[in-house]
Amino acid sequence: MSDTRPTPLLVLDVVGLTPRLLDHMPRLKALAAAGSQANLSTVLPAVTCAAQSTFLTGVLPAEHGIVANGWYFRELGDVLLWRQHNGLVAGDKIWDAARRAHPGYTVANICWWYAMGADTDITVTPRPVYYADGRKEPDCYTRPPALHDELTEKFGTFPLFHFWGPGADIVSSRWIADATRHIMRTRRPDLTLCYLPHLDYDLQRYGPDDPRSLRAAADLDAVIGPLLDDAEREGRTVVALSEYGITRVSRPVDINRALRRAGLLEVHTQDGMEYLDPMTSRAFAVADHQLAHVYVRRPEDLDAVREALDGLPGLGELLDDEGKKAHGLDHPRSGELVAVAEPDAWFTYYYWLDDDRAPDFAQLVEIHRKPGYDPVELFMDPHDPYVRLKAAKAVARKKLGMRYRLAVVPLDPSPIRGSHGRLPASDEEGPLLLCSTPRAVTGRVAATDVKSLLLRLAGLD
Repeated sequence: MSDTRPTPLLVLDVVGLTPRLLDHMPRLKALAAAGSQANLSTVLPAVTCAAQSTFLTGVLPAEHGIVANGWYFRELGDVLLWRQHNGLVAGDKIWDAARRAHPGYTVANICWWYAMGADTDITVTPRPVYYADGRKEPDCYTRPPALHDELTEKFGTFPLFHFWGPGADIVSSRWIADATRHIMRTRRPDLTLCYLPHLDYDLQRYGPDDPRSLRAAADLDAVIGPLLDDAEREGRTVVALSEYGITRVSRPVDINRALRRAGLLEVHTQDGMEYLDPMTSRAFAVADHQLAHVYVRRPEDLDAVREALDGLPGLGELLDDEGKKAHGLDHPRSGELVAVAEPDAWFTYYYWLDDDRAPDFAQLVEIHRKPGYDPVELFMDPHDPYVRLKAAKAVARKKLGMRYRLAVVPLDPSPIRGSHGRLPASDEEGPLLLCSTPRAVTGRVAATDVKSLLLRLAGLD
C-alpha cells in the first residue's frame, strides 16, 4: 500500500490513430517526440468494446467476455449491440487494482464504453432520452447525477446526433474534450479516461487516405491541444492510444444473405417487413465491421454452414474452436464460428433478399434495433432526391415535440470506404500508444499490457 500520492494520468482514446495520421496531428506528434511512442498490438476483434475492455482489465475477450460490440444473448434469444452496463465486463479493472495499492484512488470515465454501473467516481456517457411517445432526444448519463446539469449548463446538451449518424462530426469530440477539461479542473481525478471518436467518422466514410480524413485528423488534434496544455499544467502524465487502425475497403459481404439462401437463416414477417428470427434460425451472423460471429443452433449444422460460406467473396477466414482459442476469443458469448473478412472487405448485417421487404429501422439510425453493425448510418441516402427535405421535415416535427421518423439511411452499402476489426497487416495500419514520459514505452506494447503500464506510470505497480 502506497502512502505517496499517485501520479495523475490522462488517458486519451484517440480512435483510429495510426502512424500515417499522426503525421497530420502536430500536437500529438510533439507529445510523442518529447516523450515516447510504441506500436500497440490490438485484439481480435479490433473494435471499441473488445479493445477498451482489454485495456482496462489486462485480459483477452476469452476472459473478460466482450467478444465484439454486441453479440447474440442466447438466454434472451436476441441480438444486442452497444449495451452499457459494466457488469458485462468480467475481470479485475484498473481502478480495482489501483485502489488496492492506494485506497481512495479516484477515476473519471468520460465516454469510454461500459461506463454505467462501473465502480468509478465520475461517469459521463451518452444516454438518449427515450420518451413514451417514441421520440429520442440527445442527452447523457452522469455520476454523480448533479454533474449532468452542470455540464449541460456549461457546454449544452450532449450532442448525440454529432456522436453518430449522418451528422457525426467534430462537435461531439469537442464536447467530450471540454467536459474532460472541466472535470479535471474541478474534481482532480487521479485517472481520467477520455474517449475521442472523431476519426471514426470520415475514415469509414471516405477511407484513411482521403484528404477529408487527413483534415479530420488535423481538426481533432486542434481539439486535443487544450487537453494537453491542461494536463501539463496539472502535472499529469498523458497516454494517448488507439483501439485499431481503419483500413481502406471496397467490398461489402452479405454473410446473412448467404446463410438465408442456403436455408439456414429464418425470418418472420410483420406488416410486410422481414425481421431476423434468431431463435428459430439454424444459423445467422452478427456482423461487426470486419468480423462476424456465426451462431449455429445445432452442432450437426456446422458442416452445412461451412459449405454455405465456402467461397463467399470477401470472407477471408472462418475460425472454429481452435481458431477462436488461438486468438483469445473462445468465450461462450462467441459464435460457434467466427468469420474474418479479407483486408478490403467488411460484413453487412443485411438478411432480407428484397429491399422492399427490409424493416423500417433499416433506413434509420437505430444502433439498438439492428442485429449487427451498420456503418451506412454515417450517410444520407444519395439516391433519394428528397432526402434532405425529409430530414428537414423530421427535424421540424421534433422541434414541435411531435413524433418523427428520420428515414434517411441508404440501403446501399457500397459508399463505405474504411473499416476495421481484423488484426492489422502492418504497423503502418495498426494502432499506436504515445506517452508524455520519455522511455516509458518502446517498440511494441500488447493491449493486455496497457493496464499494467498505466499502473506503473501512476506509481502503483
